[in-house]
Amino acid sequence: MYQLYYSPNACSLATQVVLHELGHEVEIIDKRGVTHFNEISATGAVPALKTNDTVLLEGAAIMINMLEKQTTPMFPQGVAERTQAIEDIMFANATMHPAYSKLFFISSLDIDDTAKIIALNAAADGVSSLWSIVEQRLHGQDFLGGDHYSAADIMLTVYSRWNQLHSVDILMGERTRNLLGAISNLTSFQRAIANETKHSAAYEVL
Repeated sequence: MYQLYYSPNACSLATQVVLHELGHEVEIIDKRGVTHFNEISATGAVPALKTNDTVLLEGAAIMINMLEKQTTPMFPQGVAERTQAIEDIMFANATMHPAYSKLFFISSLDIDDTAKIIALNAAADGVSSLWSIVEQRLHGQDFLGGDHYSAADIMLTVYSRWNQLHSVDILMGERTRNLLGAISNLTSFQRAIANETKHSAAYEVL
């Protein structure tokens, strides 16, 4: 069984969803309850995925590692299609995720309210421009990978949940909203959210 170290509502949620999609049993562990978590992940970041004596780090690397191990429509066999799937994973991990990270960073700053609002709106515009790219990609197809959803679609859906944490407008097109709705309704996605809710609630009681 895999052990997945996570933080509530973080990008590690996407890793859990993909593991469910691949049919793997996984035990999730809230990193807040782990003493010296930096011995598992030197940066202190999640996700961290442990199996036997091996620990995998970095969300995108974990995704690709797991997808390569079995045949799945989330990771096509064709060279061009697989290359695109990897590019989409990296777009989500290395472009969209950092854009949202700017919002979290600005929100944490102890600065003048007016300056903070200006900075947040500028960061939100940057996020919206990335969602515009997603909207363009979805012309004539339901998901980034075409007719079937991919790991990147799952990652983007997790990130979209962070919109509600910021008091700024982040714009998304209709096709994008349809994709996010479809992924959010997946049994694997709902199961992952329920797992986090259950485990995090138990942690809060301790």
